[in-house]
Amino acid sequence: MRDYYSITELTREFGISTRTLRFYEDEGLINPMRRGRTRLYRPSDRQLVRQILRGRRLGFSVSEIREIIEVYKAPPGEVGQLKLMLTRIEEKQQDLRQKRRDLEDTLEELAAAEEACVERLAELGVTT
Repeated sequence: MRDYYSITELTREFGISTRTLRFYEDEGLINPMRRGRTRLYRPSDRQLVRQILRGRRLGFSVSEIREIIEVYKAPPGEVGQLKLMLTRIEEKQQDLRQKRRDLEDTLEELAAAEEACVERLAELGVTT
C-alpha cells in the first residue's frame, strides 16, 4: 500500500474533477496533508473519497455523508456508523418508494389524458 496519492491520481481513479476533491476538502469530509501547495492524500483519504462517492450514488447529501463519517470517528465508532447507515438507508428506501408511487400515479394520469385526447380527436374525425 502506498503512503500518499496525488490529486491527479485520485481524480483519474474515481473519474472526478479536482474541483470535486477540493469541494469535499472544503466541506471537511477529507483532510489531505500538504507539502507546500501540493495536496497529499493518505490511503484513509482515498477510502473516504470512495465512501463519499458511494454515498452520493445512493442519494445521500453531503451533510448526511458528513454525519455518517463523524459518527464513525466518535464512540461507538463503526457500530454507531452502521446503525446510522441502516437508519439512513431505510429513509432513502422509503423516499424512493414514495417517488415510485408518485411516478406511477403520474404515468396513469398521463395515459388517461392521452386516451381522452385520442378519443376527442376521433370524435372530431381526425386520425392519429
